[in-house]
Amino acid sequence: MSQAASVWLVVLGAFCAANLPFFTQRFLLGVPFAKPKSLAWRLLELVIFYFLIGGVALLLEKRMGQIAPQNWEFYAITGALFITFAFPGFVYRYLLKRRD
Repeated sequence: MSQAASVWLVVLGAFCAANLPFFTQRFLLGVPFAKPKSLAWRLLELVIFYFLIGGVALLLEKRMGQIAPQNWEFYAITGALFITFAFPGFVYRYLLKRRD
């Protein structure tokens, strides 16, 4: 896989993973809830998916060659990008008015 393809794979995976907590009532796509999930559960899922996508990105980078050093700035920027990717799912779940 080329470097550009792996970058786009990570970006697309991050976008999908950031929106998953807002489109499903199951925890981590497996455990069903009796009541609707609260925002706290959705944010916990968001953090878990952030680290899962980060692990996939790390594996892809390792396959390409040497892993670049990452300081706190890297994690701050990728975390902000992941939260930005979650915006469409948040809007769909909490801001759009449902019409019955």
